[in-house]
Amino acid sequence: MRVLHRDLKNHVDKEVTVKKKKKKKRLLGGITFINIRDRSGLTQCVVKDEAEVEKLRGMQIGTVLTIKAKVKSESRAPGEVELYEPEITVEVPVTEQPAIEIDKPIDHKPENQDTLFENRPLNVRNPEEQKIFRIRSELNRFLREYLHAQEFIEIQTPKLIGGASEGGAEIFTLDYFGKEATLAQSPQLYKQMMVGAFERVFEVGPAFRAEPSMTTRHLSEASMLDVEAGFIDSHDEVLQIAEQMVHNVLTRVYDEHGDMLKELGAPELVIKESFPRFTVAKVHELYTEATGEDTTKEKDLTPAEERWICDYSRDELGSEAVFVTEFPIEAMKFYHMANPETGNTVLWGDLLFRGLEIATCPQREHRYDILIKQMKDAGIDPGHSIFKYFLEAFKNGLPPHGGFGFGIDRFVQKTIGLASVKEATLFPRDINRLAP
Repeated sequence: MRVLHRDLKNHVDKEVTVKKKKKKKRLLGGITFINIRDRSGLTQCVVKDEAEVEKLRGMQIGTVLTIKAKVKSESRAPGEVELYEPEITVEVPVTEQPAIEIDKPIDHKPENQDTLFENRPLNVRNPEEQKIFRIRSELNRFLREYLHAQEFIEIQTPKLIGGASEGGAEIFTLDYFGKEATLAQSPQLYKQMMVGAFERVFEVGPAFRAEPSMTTRHLSEASMLDVEAGFIDSHDEVLQIAEQMVHNVLTRVYDEHGDMLKELGAPELVIKESFPRFTVAKVHELYTEATGEDTTKEKDLTPAEERWICDYSRDELGSEAVFVTEFPIEAMKFYHMANPETGNTVLWGDLLFRGLEIATCPQREHRYDILIKQMKDAGIDPGHSIFKYFLEAFKNGLPPHGGFGFGIDRFVQKTIGLASVKEATLFPRDINRLAP
């Protein structure tokens, strides 16, 4: 039976079988030492028998080995144990030099991004690179666990749909058995429909945006967490759901994986249970006053304003997570609810974290007649077949509801402190990359 590195300490003075990949070989005092790795850690193996050493001749990093050996205590070795008197079987020989040096630190500078992604199947074997995706895995797990604990049901919705349900030109089209289909920009309409069945739903899945962008914050295929909650009392409840989820997940990952985050160079977490809130107009005012750059006529925040308000909130208010609310009515989607108190803003807030928008958190318009009017005002035909089932759900009663689309790639990027969202993605897709 295979024994993993982490369990070797339980087999001291016994013979074990390990199945690992070769990492390094070195000669010291006439004795050959090899470092071998499995998913739980690095093991040192001492090879004295010349016949066993010969089996490793010409074998490169990545060679797959089965080793039967004895375990002994050794305080200087990884895990304070090492293998000796090994019987080595080369299961999968690697005889060619790898395209990159897997065991050395990987350069994430912008000019090396193409090299990084072109060699992704190899560089992700680097333990330091793996830490990024271990943190990503844990963040995904913590998000799911939190939402399940709050009685949200996980759903899966189609990514092939019959048209641009949310409008805009940023869609991918394809032939679907002689019909034109698009890749879904989000599960927006589906998750609203499901509020009528389950009240609280969420989905983790891809979203596709045909944006001709090469920035550090955009992907053509992004991983999104979409959340929708029914029977809300106000827009404030939507913000609270996002706020409590993010606070819970961030404090948990820093508590349980602080050492790994520190090794990755992640910044110290500065956050409060209640995130500061600013209106769009207030951010424009503060930013203009502080920088002299007039942004007061902008509908949305500029990227520079997003960075500035997060820095301001961190330094002055003790939270690098912040909400920006009361977006102008001109920016409203047809399914958003207009703010009845102002008449010229939307019940919509953006969640920013460390200078980047992580989630858009609006209340939806749940009243059928008003929804139809808003669609027509936006130039959308309610009679189009793509909206048939969506509107049927409203005809048959949907409670007041709201939710958010939450960017997982961006959340991972900012949690770790990476320079680009692409570094937080195993196989990023942008206008230039469709492989690997």
